[in-house]
Amino acid sequence: MGSWIDGAPTEQLYPGQDMGRPQRGPGALARPMRRLIAFCLDWFLIEGVFLALSQGPLSGVDTALVDSAQLVIFWLYLVSAVGFMGHTVGHFALGMQVQRLDGQPAGWLTALIRQSMVMLILPVVIMDADHRGLHDRARHTVLTMIR
Repeated sequence: MGSWIDGAPTEQLYPGQDMGRPQRGPGALARPMRRLIAFCLDWFLIEGVFLALSQGPLSGVDTALVDSAQLVIFWLYLVSAVGFMGHTVGHFALGMQVQRLDGQPAGWLTALIRQSMVMLILPVVIMDADHRGLHDRARHTVLTMIR
């Protein structure tokens, strides 16, 4: 008896097996908890910058405006980091990279569309048997271990 937490039904022994990916190590697919930790690291990085700015230059600015700006800056950070390097600081810290299915880094257009879907949250939590959310399936990408 399984549950929705187990993911989509599959005959695979591990996520990525049908894609020819190894179970562990470089080339393996990143697991959901690792992905969540990386996202939190990235969020806290931007949160820390805005916390420091709110104590100084942004101290008199309306909180709603600062919060909105923080979301926009977070989105720009995600798009630029994934578009330029294939990973964010959080991804890199945990040894991951966003790659196309052919193994190449994601690229700018893919980063723009994929990270815009990440900001909606729901596409990220609807995963298939390979632990790929709708945002990865839409752009034919995977979050891969690089070390």
